Amino acid sequence: MSRPYINTELRRLVSDRAEHICEYCLISEVDRSSGCQVNHIISVKHGGATTADNLCYACIFCNLQKGTDLGSINWQTGELVRFFNPRRDFWGDHFRLDEAVIQHQTDIGEVTTRILDFNSDDRIIERQALIASGQYPSASALKQIKK
Repeated sequence: MSRPYINTELRRLVSDRAEHICEYCLISEVDRSSGCQVNHIISVKHGGATTADNLCYACIFCNLQKGTDLGSINWQTGELVRFFNPRRDFWGDHFRLDEAVIQHQTDIGEVTTRILDFNSDDRIIERQALIASGQYPSASALKQIKK
């Protein structure tokens, strides 16, 4: 299956709407040498459309960890739980920042945090350094954390 074409206008809309931060871990594209990428929330493989409503902005780490997955098993209940969806969910309802650690607050937050590997040692160290320099969370990220 070939990758769907996402034109420049749509890419700009997605990145501007996200205020140039990863909509999953809230890191700014300027704080990553790899920047961020336009990502299908529901992958094309699963019938997701290449439309603004199904696209988000994701850093390379979140994007690669998510892949084409839609969710994961909640190991406490055995239920399949969908991932956080930046188009329909508010970040602060599912996650909270505890210094450099992203804590989950819901089942959706738990599977997203675990599968996207928000709290790997490297990612925590990166956020700690950005916090120390006053770059994380950015003003754009704070809008996602607090209503």
